[in-house]
Amino acid sequence: MADKQISLPAKLINGGIAGLIGVTCVFPIDLAKTRLQNQQNGSRLYTSMSDCLIKTIQSEGYFGMYRGAAVNLTLVTPEKAIKLAANDFFRQHLSKDGQKLSLLREMLAGCGAGTCQVIITTPMEMLKIQLQDAGQCFMTNQCLVSQTNTNRSQRSDQVPGGPVELRSHTAMQLTRELLRSQGIAGLYKGQGATLLRDVPFSIIYFPLFANLNSLGGCGADGPAPFYVSFASGCIAGSTAAVAVNPVDVIKTRIQTMTRGSQEDTYGGVTDCIRKILRQEGPSAFLKGAYCRALVIAPLFGIAQVVYFLGVGEFLLSFLPQQNN
Repeated sequence: MADKQISLPAKLINGGIAGLIGVTCVFPIDLAKTRLQNQQNGSRLYTSMSDCLIKTIQSEGYFGMYRGAAVNLTLVTPEKAIKLAANDFFRQHLSKDGQKLSLLREMLAGCGAGTCQVIITTPMEMLKIQLQDAGQCFMTNQCLVSQTNTNRSQRSDQVPGGPVELRSHTAMQLTRELLRSQGIAGLYKGQGATLLRDVPFSIIYFPLFANLNSLGGCGADGPAPFYVSFASGCIAGSTAAVAVNPVDVIKTRIQTMTRGSQEDTYGGVTDCIRKILRQEGPSAFLKGAYCRALVIAPLFGIAQVVYFLGVGEFLLSFLPQQNN
């Protein structure tokens, strides 16, 4: 993302288009990340990302990999637009006479961007995780029924077990249930963990991207080629994603509402950290890390290319100009 002047409407359009394209491309990997992170000891249904995706297709069909995608596709436009536009806003106000920002000021701009986006990110993640986790709960129930039938078959008084049906909830149904039972706070469950993830992510990502992108600039003030912007976005995104993955695991666990009888529930960030360390060990905080890197890298690489190409400015050029 070069420091060229872009109007606010163009920034919002760029962020929205980048989010829509990126989510469509990488959402199945994001689903695998959520399900891997939600696995606790004694409920290990999936051994890897590929195993998760294969089992998801087998049990839920191809479109099962896109469970919860509608929420992301709806809210990713304002979420990404706020994140990218806020970073540009803070960078411009922290710069002195157009001079290059210091590393500290770049980190402050990223901090501001991460803080602003949480207003959209928290409810989006809350709804998405419930929809993504529904299939995992279905698989768990199938395993329990299969185990029950196996045990019954070993007894003379066998009683056939009934089939387990996958209940399909929509985002609107979940929203209404949360608002009715918990109020607006229900949609913002895990907001503290979301802040702890998104603010450090932005502090790492934006300065790292800006410095990597500047290495490929054409001349002293020339912008970097689009492939340099894409590569810089991928590298910075994957680095920041892995760095904050432990907090992402905590956020996912806290926001998941449906629990098995043998699974822990969490009363907050510190309670979640303590129980994970006690029950699963430090390695549990790295669950889904490579999936998250594979999700974030192209997502932000695409975002930077959209900014580089000026898609928002191009689309705005078709609007009639108002004369004063």
